[in-house]
Amino acid sequence: MPVDSFDTTELAKRAAPAAPHWVIYSDKWVSGENGPPAVADVKGYNTFALSFWLTSGAADQATEWASLDAATRSSIKAKYHAAGIKLVVSAFGSTDTPTSAGADATATANKLAAWVKQYGLDGVDVDYEDFAAINKQDGKAEQWLSTFTSALRAQLPQGDYILTHAPVAPWFSSKYTSGAYRKVHENVGSKIDWYNVQFYNQGTSEYTTCDGLLETSSSTFPNSALFQINKAGVPLDKIVIGKPATAGDASTGYMPAATLATCLQQAKAKSWNGGVMVWEYPDAAAAWIKTVRAKAFPE
Repeated sequence: MPVDSFDTTELAKRAAPAAPHWVIYSDKWVSGENGPPAVADVKGYNTFALSFWLTSGAADQATEWASLDAATRSSIKAKYHAAGIKLVVSAFGSTDTPTSAGADATATANKLAAWVKQYGLDGVDVDYEDFAAINKQDGKAEQWLSTFTSALRAQLPQGDYILTHAPVAPWFSSKYTSGAYRKVHENVGSKIDWYNVQFYNQGTSEYTTCDGLLETSSSTFPNSALFQINKAGVPLDKIVIGKPATAGDASTGYMPAATLATCLQQAKAKSWNGGVMVWEYPDAAAAWIKTVRAKAFPE
């Protein structure tokens, strides 16, 4: 495939937008669709994440994007950019465990960055879910992520490309002696534009009320609610609340859109403006985010 060409104006459009961030992932195959959905279907979002790029190469919606010809990709990007929506690729996901598999962090980052440039995307979301590596608490996962992030930034400069991470909320918990994502943030947080924090799939009662989500997490994962993560040193405008679109999109952690809207209203009153991430399209689309934003960040 030829490399998509961009002028300096196009490059400038890739710069990370200011908070709030409204992020939607797309991994499912959608009948009759070839490439990202029509802009009207994702109105209210400003970041669309094609999932996933794997250490073995593109898969699912990332493959679909790569299968389009350069002219079609450029046309889609122009429409998305005109609507204020960035197009990024999400890497790894739950099926890819690069640290445990022994992948070289720098080589993997360089391979991913080259793919992003070849297919003309606005950046990368790092959906690292190597639980075995983190749970060892030996520091190797944190070092892998730090090296990987630095190598990505060397190829995808800040201001020209978006670089986000999507850690599960417990990885900011004080329970990890090796630091988990607190250590990653300490090491390379300045290189990361924001965190799409997964406040789901962590237990039936975790992050399911506004208090548990925002103020005080359970004793299982202490100090991992939104404002507790902030107290650990992560800026409020970099903490994006991640939730599943429906109860079927995650094992636990689902919250109705109207309830989530109330939580956002409470958080905004305390100076938070990070935004919301949702897994995934098409279960969430324009109507879902309109409801979520209605009380605190109406369109």
